[in-house]
Amino acid sequence: MKAAVVTHFGGPEVIKLIDLPTPIPGPGQVLIKVLATMVHRLDHYIRQGDIYTSMPLPHIIGTDAVGEVVERGPGALNHALGDRVIIMPGYPANPAEYGIRPATAAPSFTLLGQDAPGTYAQYVVLPETWVIADTSGLPPEEAATLPLSLLTAIRAVQNVGEVKSQDKVLIHAGASGTGSMSIQVAKSLGAMVATTVRSNAAASIARRLGADKVINTHEEDFAKAIQQWTRGEGVDVAIDCLGGPDFQRTIDTVRPFGIVVAMGFMAGSEVSFDVHRFFSAQKQIRGTLMADIEDLKNWMHRVRAGHIRPVVDTVLPLSEAALAHQLVAANKAKGGVVLLPWSH
Repeated sequence: MKAAVVTHFGGPEVIKLIDLPTPIPGPGQVLIKVLATMVHRLDHYIRQGDIYTSMPLPHIIGTDAVGEVVERGPGALNHALGDRVIIMPGYPANPAEYGIRPATAAPSFTLLGQDAPGTYAQYVVLPETWVIADTSGLPPEEAATLPLSLLTAIRAVQNVGEVKSQDKVLIHAGASGTGSMSIQVAKSLGAMVATTVRSNAAASIARRLGADKVINTHEEDFAKAIQQWTRGEGVDVAIDCLGGPDFQRTIDTVRPFGIVVAMGFMAGSEVSFDVHRFFSAQKQIRGTLMADIEDLKNWMHRVRAGHIRPVVDTVLPLSEAALAHQLVAANKAKGGVVLLPWSH
């Protein structure tokens, strides 16, 4: 099979298209023909060696995939050959831990593309327990943008942020993969959403997704804009994928007793804030990773109904994975960047 691999850690140029043996499904596993895979900023960090460097090289990166079941290992009976499926980006490697929730708390939790071979390939094999039927009704290049971004948004907004109807929510980077999904999850829950962007094109995307207040940070200060939008009260919840030097100001946008959900570090992994100001207002900072397979199944009807709409910017063949990483790293994509392993 063809696979895009990291040969060593570094820039996009370290990604090479090579031939590898097609994996063989073991007991309880399925072999999936990958029709489309999403390129995430996480893939960029892994390629650079910013997160994890212990995997053997060359290594297949990629966390998301939509595809078709083409072979079943012994005892794998849940999915028929030819079924369109979506895979979970991560799961416990130890079957004894399959019942732990959230699954990310399992000691053996494995993230595809980081701890195990990923989805930048024509085939991927994994336990059938962590595969769901693709009932989205979307073409593969759109469905491939769902798993990690939607799961991250569900966990951040609904499960950890506890967003409910009429809440006011700040979501940073509204045109990013997780940002665009977070806007839609919050709107589906009945919240009012303000979001930050850095261009007019990104602002158009955020408005189209339903954001009530769009703040172009090149034109206005987001903290001041939030104070005006909430009439000085602050938002109930802030979803922060940025970290970095503006983390204090994100905390400042939240009302007393409000919640900041930390789920990324696009602007830097180190932050500082005034702890006295923070605890005096009895605010909370909560960390999050991604939601569980049950959450993905439960939200698929909202995808089918059009309440969750993927935003795709660029679709490329797998051979152009390095170019895809350039687009993501430079923040040039306004929406998802998708790779097609069978396209030339």
